[in-house]
Amino acid sequence: MAGHQRELLVREARHLAPGASEEAALARRVFTEGRGAVLTDLDGDQYLDFAAGTLTQSLGHSHPEVVAALTRQAERLWNVHDSSTPERAAFFELLARLLPEHLDTYALFSTGAEVVEAALRVVQSTAEPGRNRVGALRHGFHGKTMGARMLVHWDVGHQAFAGNSVLGYAPYCYRCPLELEYPACDVRCASLVNRHIASKPNVSALVFEPVLGAAGVIVPPPGYWERVSEACRDNGVLLVADEVATGGGRTGTFLASELVGVEPDLVTMSKGMANGFPFAVLAGRHDLLHSPAAAPAGAYASTYAGNPLGIAAARATLEVVERDRLIERVRVLGDRLSEQLTALHARFEVLGEVRGVGLLHGLEFVRDRATRAPAPETARAVYTTALDLGLRTSVGGHIIRLAPPFTLDEALLDEGVRILGQAIERVVAA
Repeated sequence: MAGHQRELLVREARHLAPGASEEAALARRVFTEGRGAVLTDLDGDQYLDFAAGTLTQSLGHSHPEVVAALTRQAERLWNVHDSSTPERAAFFELLARLLPEHLDTYALFSTGAEVVEAALRVVQSTAEPGRNRVGALRHGFHGKTMGARMLVHWDVGHQAFAGNSVLGYAPYCYRCPLELEYPACDVRCASLVNRHIASKPNVSALVFEPVLGAAGVIVPPPGYWERVSEACRDNGVLLVADEVATGGGRTGTFLASELVGVEPDLVTMSKGMANGFPFAVLAGRHDLLHSPAAAPAGAYASTYAGNPLGIAAARATLEVVERDRLIERVRVLGDRLSEQLTALHARFEVLGEVRGVGLLHGLEFVRDRATRAPAPETARAVYTTALDLGLRTSVGGHIIRLAPPFTLDEALLDEGVRILGQAIERVVAA
């Protein structure tokens, strides 16, 4: 890193609160421009962005049609609270084409955490008397606001806040907490979710990620969601799918719920929906979102929720996804990525497991495959080495996630995996 970046980082540090993401703290790069799948830093060095911003740039950086839509809207109207605009009606009609038919009612917000909180308010408002608990999955991540944190019992500081959630087992086969092996286990984790959550008369909803993202791209085995969703349906427990990271096509279907065979009652979406512009959608069944208890004046309003700029960016993004059949493209590129990552797994013992679906994959680094002891120091070294070689990924703990833009071509996909393999080779040899 040249002096210009170091100087700017020093200037910034005089006033910047600490607590940056692990990837930003490790990278220490000053990015100045993004075009498609390529980022440029202050020194002019370029990087393939296999993190797509933060799983946000579905169409890559500065997509011309999204830029044009934002520019046109910025010249006309920015914020009228939650008043109607012609663009909002057109966006809703676009959503109705892309989402499952039963998800026909929408509320707009600004961030993933905000839309999760909105979904929790709907659950709380519509729950039958006595159903005062909410289910969630261990290893899940739903945001950093109070309600979202309390879902997974994530304490901050030295004080724990009482929550009303009950946790079930996530389908983390590689690190099964029950010390079982799939498929001989008969998906015991699902049976326990049903026992502890779905069958309890005081549980109103199960909030879940169909594919757990921040936990390391945990893809459920066949049978898990089929059993859990059926039990929830039979017992009147609402299914709330957190698709903040996966909604919009990243897994090769518009919703990951479709991929795993779940028909949710409510869905939260954000990140890639507007190609990185702050935007979020709560989609749900008509009867839930129109329930008088859930829809008093102001229930779905927020200062920046559904502002015309966000709608313009989201509409442009999803129109390109629909027109260019990019979800089909995600499946093709995802198969190619999976095949190449499987080859890396065969080469390097430090890769305990690679897993993923579509253009969302996780690499789990271990000290050795026998004990499966996590190796965060290896993941961090691979992340920084890959960055030095021109590839940006997403690191957290002992996991590196890959989530390139949908618009990536095969040559750049191959180049990114080649750089990743070179980075692992250098770290292993060091």
